Amino acid sequence: MNIKDKVILVTGASSGIGAAMAERLASEGAVLLLVARRWDRLLQIEESIKAAGGNACAYPADLEKGEERSKLLDAVYARFGRIDILINNAGFGWYGFGYTMEIGDSLRMIDLNVKALVHLTLAVLKRMKEAGAGHIINIGSIAGSLPFQGIAMYGATKAFVESFSMALYREMRDTNIRVSVVKPGAVKTDFFTAAASKSHAQPMPVEHSGMTPGKVAGRVVSLIKRPRKSMVIPRVFSLLPLIDMLFGWLIDLIGPGLLKMNKMHNL
Repeated sequence: MNIKDKVILVTGASSGIGAAMAERLASEGAVLLLVARRWDRLLQIEESIKAAGGNACAYPADLEKGEERSKLLDAVYARFGRIDILINNAGFGWYGFGYTMEIGDSLRMIDLNVKALVHLTLAVLKRMKEAGAGHIINIGSIAGSLPFQGIAMYGATKAFVESFSMALYREMRDTNIRVSVVKPGAVKTDFFTAAASKSHAQPMPVEHSGMTPGKVAGRVVSLIKRPRKSMVIPRVFSLLPLIDMLFGWLIDLIGPGLLKMNKMHNL
């Protein structure tokens, strides 16, 4: 797919992976629709893209709320008439013993990581089917393929994203519409800081490691140019399901201990 002049909507575009993808895609000549809750950060990204000669438009929206998602889509289609590529990137995490997670945070995670993604995907997919072309990219996580201790809710939401995306890919296989899921490992963003700030959450053990957002953005650009069902970043993490199959019994044994050690270390 040629990216130039494509209308691309990116959620969670105010920082991290979302911002990096938006800037990279704008440099390829796309029209970027930037969606996030933080208006000030969105404006900064929009201005940065325009200053570099790109084309971007900011749409502040709280995607946890269904009415704001509907208003967003109405506004975009009224102005642009189409969305060529939808990148569902918005989401948040939480780390710790599942029973200590506030129920409000659990339900908010489902609202953003799952319900918002489903709402936008199905609404845009219907329009793409009418237009006869399009590409939907859902940002999952390797956490969706490895039920690891401390991320029970987050991993479950990403497992849903993976299953949902791959099923839709198969449904659209005989059309000009592609659905992809991207599964990155740890990425150096403020995702970890935001996760640790939630009530009763622990800092994630991988918060100081991982890839740059730019690396993920570069791989997403290659995915758009050469669409495929799924992409694991880095590729070596494709082996994680096999590791779980072979050594899951060991993870079962040491999981609680690792969580307790992490909690004690951060007291």
